[in-house]
Amino acid sequence: MTVRPLWADVPSSVQPTGTWRTFRPVIDLSKCTKCNVCWKFCPDVAIHFDGEGFPVIEYDFCKGCGICEVECAPRAITMEKEGP
Repeated sequence: MTVRPLWADVPSSVQPTGTWRTFRPVIDLSKCTKCNVCWKFCPDVAIHFDGEGFPVIEYDFCKGCGICEVECAPRAITMEKEGP
């Protein structure tokens, strides 16, 4: 039997994980087509939408995995290094 740690059952949308990041996604809204693919593929449920339908990253819950950047067809998302 495999024993899973308790934190494995807590989704990122409940447990802040943003301090784990080395890189963070940045969205260029001038390139964004509002296709919602970034939201669909985000494993951390860290993307929601503003009143105009543009994606917004919740950095407290984003681990910086970069899946959103890879899946973004118009290349509106880039990963930038965290910190100063």
